[in-house]
Amino acid sequence: MHVWVSHLFPFISGKVADKCLELGAKNVRSIAADMADPRNPKRVVQFALEKLGGLDYLVLNHIGATPFQMWDRDSEHTRWLMQVNFLSFVELAGAALPLLTKSNGSIVVVSSLCGKIATPFTASYSATKFALGGFFTSLRHELAMQRKHVSVTLCFLGLIDTQSTLEKIQGILSMQPYPASDSALAIIKGGMTRAREIYFPWWVDLVSKLHDWFPEASDQMIRNAYNYSG
Repeated sequence: MHVWVSHLFPFISGKVADKCLELGAKNVRSIAADMADPRNPKRVVQFALEKLGGLDYLVLNHIGATPFQMWDRDSEHTRWLMQVNFLSFVELAGAALPLLTKSNGSIVVVSSLCGKIATPFTASYSATKFALGGFFTSLRHELAMQRKHVSVTLCFLGLIDTQSTLEKIQGILSMQPYPASDSALAIIKGGMTRAREIYFPWWVDLVSKLHDWFPEASDQMIRNAYNYSG
């Protein structure tokens, strides 16, 4: 297996590359790229083409830093976050689509429960995740209509125990996070099986459906999970 890794910080790309080699990858290439810069998605895909010769899987799993707080009317931050969390996903998919069409490959889009249910303190973040669902669901339709055998897997994740997430929610949100390693395995399985959608943990799917059926009760339960007295 040949793996291509892109990250804003070179030292993180290096760590991921080392782990991939440890797990059995034959060749790992990495490139540092800031997805807030609209020029970088095409550059990154071109790098993959030059180094790997093609693509079988495109896994889109990067996010921009955003505060976990009430929306402070900062529309500039929302615009920036849209570029990083949504538009760069679109740009990467667009640049990679010819390669994936040739290989009958897969696009794996990592989203969030916040892309199914909007929650407090995540207004801008939720907006980007809802946008991902709309765009890539529509793209899946269009690929099928064109008889292009490129799968699109949307991954809806609950609260994951990454360091940045744990620091943000401390003292604010009463919810049990789930292991990042388990979520990564769920994402890989979803991409490999060309699943339409995956939910991790399992209850994310149930919660999404219950919110559709009982929106007001669900909203109240969500607010009750927050330690907020404003």
